[in-house]
Amino acid sequence: MTNLLKEQALHDFEMGWLSRHVSLIGRKEVLTGKAKFGIFGDGKEVPQLAMARHFQKGDFRSGYYRDQTFMFASGQATPQQFFAQLYAHADSLAEPASGGRGMNCHFGSRLLDENGKFKNQLNQANSSSDISPTAGQMARLLGLAYASKLYKNVPEMGAAGQGFFTNKGQEIAFGTIGDASTSEGLFWETLNAAAVLQVPLVMSVWDDGYGISVPKEFQTAKGNISEALSGFQRNKVSAKGFDILSVNGHDYQACLNAYEKATQTARFNHVPQLVHIQELTQPQGHSTSGSHERYKSKDRLKWEEENDCLVKMKQWILKKAFATSAELDALELKAKSKAEESRKLAWEDSLKPLTTERQWALNILETCAQISALSKNNTLKTIVADLKSPLSLNRKSIAVSLARAVFALDDLGIGAYVEVDALRQAEKTYRSKNVSSYNSKLHSETDESPSATLAVTPSYHDSSESVDGRVVLLRCFEKHFARDPRIFALGEDVGKLGDVNLVFEGLQAQFGELRVTDTGIREATILGQGIGAALRGLRPMVDIQYLDYLLYALQTLSDDLACLHYRTSGGQKAPVIIRTKGHRLEGIWHTGSPISMILGAVRGVYVCVPRNCTQAAGMYNTLLRGDNPALVIEVLNGYRQKERLPENIEEMRVQLGVPEILRNGKHLTLVTYGACVRVANEACEILNQKGLEVELIDVQTLLPFDVNEMIAKSIQKTNAVLFLDEDVPGGATAFMMQQVLQQQGVFDALDAQPTAISATANRSPYGSDGDYFSKPSVEDVVRAAYKICKSRNAKEFAGYFDL
Repeated sequence: MTNLLKEQALHDFEMGWLSRHVSLIGRKEVLTGKAKFGIFGDGKEVPQLAMARHFQKGDFRSGYYRDQTFMFASGQATPQQFFAQLYAHADSLAEPASGGRGMNCHFGSRLLDENGKFKNQLNQANSSSDISPTAGQMARLLGLAYASKLYKNVPEMGAAGQGFFTNKGQEIAFGTIGDASTSEGLFWETLNAAAVLQVPLVMSVWDDGYGISVPKEFQTAKGNISEALSGFQRNKVSAKGFDILSVNGHDYQACLNAYEKATQTARFNHVPQLVHIQELTQPQGHSTSGSHERYKSKDRLKWEEENDCLVKMKQWILKKAFATSAELDALELKAKSKAEESRKLAWEDSLKPLTTERQWALNILETCAQISALSKNNTLKTIVADLKSPLSLNRKSIAVSLARAVFALDDLGIGAYVEVDALRQAEKTYRSKNVSSYNSKLHSETDESPSATLAVTPSYHDSSESVDGRVVLLRCFEKHFARDPRIFALGEDVGKLGDVNLVFEGLQAQFGELRVTDTGIREATILGQGIGAALRGLRPMVDIQYLDYLLYALQTLSDDLACLHYRTSGGQKAPVIIRTKGHRLEGIWHTGSPISMILGAVRGVYVCVPRNCTQAAGMYNTLLRGDNPALVIEVLNGYRQKERLPENIEEMRVQLGVPEILRNGKHLTLVTYGACVRVANEACEILNQKGLEVELIDVQTLLPFDVNEMIAKSIQKTNAVLFLDEDVPGGATAFMMQQVLQQQGVFDALDAQPTAISATANRSPYGSDGDYFSKPSVEDVVRAAYKICKSRNAKEFAGYFDL
């Protein structure tokens, strides 16, 4: 045992110093201009080495930007990959965490193969993709741990995953966070939920006494997070809760013991654990953007130098007589050499494609410079000289040089030369290639992408039953739960009650409490449960009770889920389906239609806006067989509206991004969605009686939006358009107008001003009267439509609609 500990300690000592020198060298690379920004994990090496000793294949990490030592020690990242990320090397082979898109120290393992399919997670160590917002990793952490609970207690879920995701639910979700970030609400919400759910979560708090410049006495009750959380400690009275372990971060042996105890309890008993690592230091301060000498006293700086965890580890090794001081110095020197070699290789590797691309551009530019010299103009000569500068070795400089050369030659009027045409084409090709390279992978691009699904219309017979709309969804969900054991639903009141609108009525009794599950009132971590479970191969349906309440989860939805596939350059996906209800409600906090806010925040997530429950069911049929996350906003007042139950309830599909023309017309195109479709349809009836034929189009999905440009085709026929929704003025109607007028290019087809109708800027007052005068009404639509047509033909459409 002593020999094993000796071997591990010496290995970890070298690894710790390797990580330290990576941090030290990384800071220099930023300060010398080779990288834009740097943030590092120095001072946290020893406890992370201990944690890595108890991290197994199949486990998951959900951490933050101080975890480089753990990532190196667990084999999930190399120093060369670390430097590749520092240099923003846009190659997922060189920089697998993000393909050059993420800031350094933002880690993530590639969970998907080259075809976008899940790898066998039991054959590798796994890390969910890091995000910068403090405590943003917490909600997802809960879901990663919750998946183990599901896999342990519902064996058919694991069987459906073909053995790729679980070994009887023994996988641990390891979370890490800085002490100051425990002040965030997501931290508390997650730990409370973990204690209630009893999931295998091991939460490590790296405590170095500060949150940038603010000391922890201003951050945390009692100035100590483990003391502040003491009420969560499980005891003989209450078995539920979690264990709290507090340990000195520079005590290697104590850290090993703490993580051994925590991981054993979490892995086999599914009891969450909090490991509070205290007395840590931050040798280089928070990041390269500032100096900690500005806010730390001389005494504190001296204390940090003396209590550096690697210094203390060296003293412990010497006391144990595992090695001599000279031998440890040699290990540190060896580590420093490895770090420098890794930096060199990463730097040279990042320069190779840039050097080739720059030389290609220079060859073209130098040829054109000779031509421009005939006009006694030296602009291109200057551009060539600037591009040859060592500071210009990046794609931006190459693109700018090509573009400015095109501008200059256009000004000279010598565009007839073949070489100039070659320059124009080169500039266009290079720009297009890089726009694609740096902006790709927003959505799934696999053969499972929901965007690839074709429409299957609902089918009916004479005997088809007329039911409440909510029953259509109930029958749809029932079919899916029976079809795929990986599917589960969770949210407030969805379990025993079956949802406040009874959309899941009876499904908990039929499929069990872990397939249809009630949760606490905690929207952010409800979504987090879905994200983490989806990362581990499950198919969650997350219920957010009302659309307004989505705001509680918006940060997690936007900063984590929506950009996940993009920020990992296609390396991770979490096909969560979020269902919520909204529109046409009464009361300030239940009338929200914040669609423009959603559209701006969730790019990467599909946004589906069905007008009724049958259409919603068709969307779920598409989404639950696909692999991209989506938000479905159902119409709340549609659950009691009668709809015919389709015979092909499970097979019908809505094709995403393809609007539906509900009425044909020749005078005006009316574009809307969701609950406003009913308003628009009633207005069309009135307008039809007045001789105005409206082409009514339901967009069905806002993201993606009208991929076949059906709206443009309609406008080319009617030459006028009216956009309708109940978002704020300039909200989603402005989005639709931009998509149609700019993206689809139909402005020249219009012979009347494009118009938008929306709700007022305020929220709707309580009661029917307030709703009527705050949200678009049938009469509002009639007036606006008639006014548009009258502006084009006052004689044909004479009336009092000027008001």
